[in-house]
Amino acid sequence: MAVPVPVPEPPPARLGLRPASFTDLPGWAEGDHADALPAFAASCARLRTLPPDRPMGGGEEAAARAGRVADWLPLCAESARLPAGDHAAARAFFERHFRPWLAQNATPQPPDPFGTFTGYFEPELTGSRARRSPSQVPLLRRPSDLIAVDLGDFAPDLAGRRTAGRLVEGRLVPYPARAEIEQGALDGRRLELVWLDDPIEAFFLHIQGAGRVWLDNGELMRVGFAGHNGHPYVPIGRVLVERGAMTLDQVSMQSIKAWLRANPQHAREVMQRNPSYVFFREVRGLNPNEGPVGSFGVPLTPGRSIAVDPQHIPLGIPLWLSSRQPGQGPPLRRLVLAQDTGAAIRGPVRGDLFWGWGEAAAEQAGRMNERGLWWLLLPVGPSSGERR
Repeated sequence: MAVPVPVPEPPPARLGLRPASFTDLPGWAEGDHADALPAFAASCARLRTLPPDRPMGGGEEAAARAGRVADWLPLCAESARLPAGDHAAARAFFERHFRPWLAQNATPQPPDPFGTFTGYFEPELTGSRARRSPSQVPLLRRPSDLIAVDLGDFAPDLAGRRTAGRLVEGRLVPYPARAEIEQGALDGRRLELVWLDDPIEAFFLHIQGAGRVWLDNGELMRVGFAGHNGHPYVPIGRVLVERGAMTLDQVSMQSIKAWLRANPQHAREVMQRNPSYVFFREVRGLNPNEGPVGSFGVPLTPGRSIAVDPQHIPLGIPLWLSSRQPGQGPPLRRLVLAQDTGAAIRGPVRGDLFWGWGEAAAEQAGRMNERGLWWLLLPVGPSSGERR
């Protein structure tokens, strides 16, 4: 009998940075840079609340060049004085104080600068604070026994990786998966935050992580991420492709929803193939014209905030994105801010663009799955090893 040959694990992804100039950035000279300044200001507002000596974070190479919070505060002060809507002044500001670095996955040889860019949005749903129909499903509050773990606290090479569980006889064990929770593992604990009318829309709300719920009394309720059961995110589009229900190029949020509605006898089982489960909280005090609060702690800006993998990309920084509009449309080239994270966002060149809320945002986000490049814009100065 042949002895099976072990297949080596692929090496972990690693961010590599290649120095560039602004002339290397596709569409930079024509960009609407001033339109990104409100999102940049939001990052600055968050940075002002952090200890000045705190590192900006990200992968080893990015962290070394991004510096500390104190290095960004003078740039924040200057950007606040720029005239609104003046793209030339905004462009000059970024060219004067930043240097672009092409992001690459440095693990393969040669390094690969291309990655995948998807989109997300803030869905709008209907529901009620008290259950009024057997078909309704709940959003659950974060359970008191859920323990979130930042693995980087135990191993530096796992920085940015997180899991969760609960203590049983002094050991941290996995928290119940989606199927277990939906079958009653947490029943009787009064965790129900709100009851939603549509189970399929509720499932996709877990993927988006934040949403707007129109209650039966006309009230608008904002809900946001409060915790995660620690299980890996499994895209059910991949599950449907493996089953032969659709081809990879047919996968989109819209096509998945259509399949689930057309196959109600299989819908719940397919959705439970994703063991990841999100817990929510009610978010008060947000302006209806503001997006949800992202992982960086600031309201997200439609078209300008992007979710990143914080193991590689420092939160709060600007990046130049060069991809395409959803559905292989015209070029999508713009300045974006790293202001959120996501369970499915993994790798040095992997982003998830926030499109906003409403039907148009849902349409764009649901169809976005494009290849592209991005450049980190990092400060020029002594802390980055460069001089102006």
